Amino acid sequence: MSAEPATDLATSPGRPRRRWAILAVGVLAQTAASSFVYGIPFLIPTLRDERGLSLAEAGVMVAAPTTGLLLTLVAWGFVVDRVGERFPMAIGLGVAGLVVGGVALSPPSSLVTIALLLGVGGMGAASVNAASGRLIMGWFTVDERGIAMGIRQTAQPLGVALAALVLPVLATTQGSFVALGWTGLACLIAAVLVVVVAQDAPRHAPAAHEPTGNPYRTPTLYRLHASSALLVLPQFAISAFALEYLVREQHWSPGVAGVFVAVAQILGAVGRIATGWWSDRVGSRLRPMRQLALGSVLVMLGFAVGSAWVPVIAIAAIVVGAIVTVADNGLAFVSTAEMAGQAWSGRALGVQNTTQNVVASAAPPVLGAIIGATSYGVGFAAAAIAPLVAIAVVPVSRERGALRAREQ
Repeated sequence: MSAEPATDLATSPGRPRRRWAILAVGVLAQTAASSFVYGIPFLIPTLRDERGLSLAEAGVMVAAPTTGLLLTLVAWGFVVDRVGERFPMAIGLGVAGLVVGGVALSPPSSLVTIALLLGVGGMGAASVNAASGRLIMGWFTVDERGIAMGIRQTAQPLGVALAALVLPVLATTQGSFVALGWTGLACLIAAVLVVVVAQDAPRHAPAAHEPTGNPYRTPTLYRLHASSALLVLPQFAISAFALEYLVREQHWSPGVAGVFVAVAQILGAVGRIATGWWSDRVGSRLRPMRQLALGSVLVMLGFAVGSAWVPVIAIAAIVVGAIVTVADNGLAFVSTAEMAGQAWSGRALGVQNTTQNVVASAAPPVLGAIIGATSYGVGFAAAAIAPLVAIAVVPVSRERGALRAREQ
């Protein structure tokens, strides 16, 4: 593919209207993929009744698609760097849809076979994580990327919310695997929409300020990935333990606690968009990210103090934390792609996704062990250490240097 003249969308006066349709399709694709990859936990009660699974066996089912996703994120990033975004997304979604549909129509008797198939589905779904972020970088200008990525980052909580609302009901009436099959159908529909509506991001000759070589020869991206991964810990402290805390410690009913947590998650999705808009206005991704890291420290400590002495403070910290602890995600993704440059952004986003998902997988059991051995206050105070370290690790000075280079 030959490069176009060096007219980056970031500096071009023309802003193609189709970019919003492409963003909408990217959000739909990510929502569909997330409803499958993160939806299996909502089927566990029915699955255990249908199959007689132990909790450990049910955990294998839950882990299968996320494991497949983790194993292939970087590989998909390499593919989209080479051939574009549209067809890898469509192929990956198609694989996920067909595999999940096959399991729904004719579920194997072997748990191992089911887990392997769900893992293959997760491998297909991983294509969206790498490609949809790269589409945004190509179709949106520098002063729009923050809010565009913020909108894109709402897809995962939307997918989880959709799965939470739909799958348990379908599972009780149609069976667990048939219910899961509807997420496969959503992936297939999304694949068709990607082919029809999405277009590969324009390729252009690198501008003078744009990185072209391997960005991992300097420590900047390593620091960005590390700081972003550290900020996952407080996020999952809130998402994994808020409902349990409200039910066990504050004696709320599960229904009321569930609605409270759901509303907090919706506020968090809105917060991602607002933070993207903020970063576009101030012309920086990493300064807001560092400020949000400080906010996460204060939220974790506020919850720790409140849980020990003033419960209403802990409850307020859950709401604030549901917004603050997730707001940095889009900033880190945009900054990763911008620092990696056009030729490496797919792979860099794959690494970014991988590091975050590794911490997301490890955080609940580690924090659960600390809380179980001590208290919620001690567990959340320990979680505050991660964003405190992130404040120092975020490579803000490197971003300032890149911005100065653009202005020259």
